[in-house]
Amino acid sequence: MPADAVREDIRTFLTSRRARLTPKDAGLPDVGGRRQVRGLRRSEVAQLAAISVEYYTRLERGNVRGVSDDILDSLAAALRLDDVERAHLAALVRAANAPHRTIGRDGGIAHVRPSLQQILDAMTGAAAFVRNAHLDILATNRLARALYREALDTEVQPPNLARFVFRDPRAQRFYRDWKGIAHDSVGSLRTEAARTPTNSDLADLIDELATHSEEFAQRWDAHDVEYYRSGRQRFHHPDVGDLDLDYDALEIPADPGLTIVTYTLTPTSPHALAFTRLQEHAAPQ
Repeated sequence: MPADAVREDIRTFLTSRRARLTPKDAGLPDVGGRRQVRGLRRSEVAQLAAISVEYYTRLERGNVRGVSDDILDSLAAALRLDDVERAHLAALVRAANAPHRTIGRDGGIAHVRPSLQQILDAMTGAAAFVRNAHLDILATNRLARALYREALDTEVQPPNLARFVFRDPRAQRFYRDWKGIAHDSVGSLRTEAARTPTNSDLADLIDELATHSEEFAQRWDAHDVEYYRSGRQRFHHPDVGDLDLDYDALEIPADPGLTIVTYTLTPTSPHALAFTRLQEHAAPQ
């Protein structure tokens, strides 16, 4: 990502966070009258962050050279950023202040160690796969192959979850909360784009999705960021029907950039029969 693009990302991120807050949200008195800007004014953000309007204006324009962690913390508090957004802003600032680097074709880790595959195979009661930060699925166990068989059914290898979500019409049937997974996918990619601004492989994926999916382009322009960590995913599997599964994303310290994602069923779930049928589909023939 060129330096100008990083500065533009900082500008649009800060302005979008400022626009979503009202004076009431920020604990400021509402003096009434017609407001000419959506959300908070720059002067109000500066007031909340205890910095000058001139300095905040410079930051919002992407000029963040020398900005301290204390200032970032003040901005995060003023704009009501959550932990993910605070980390994203810090990553953008690091990228803006980094020495110029040549853009490379860094596709991230594209394979897994045999011991990781052994771990996946040992998880017989959970669907599990390994993905990288681009959302490429690099390894699976039997149950994950049965669960995600449509996502894995692609000519482009390795299969990519974001490409499945936004370019495969089957995804909107498979994910019963498609909007939620779409939001999380874009947020994860934007987080990674800030962390690795010279990653041309990731930039190519983002360009492809933005070109072929208006849904992706609109969500990308919203500048929302997410970490996909834990929760419940609601599926409609083509073979077994509805499944509500608990997911956990487990980062692998020995392989930075790789994550094991597991899906398990709550013992009291009403979808126990469907999960049993999924296990039968996953069993070796």
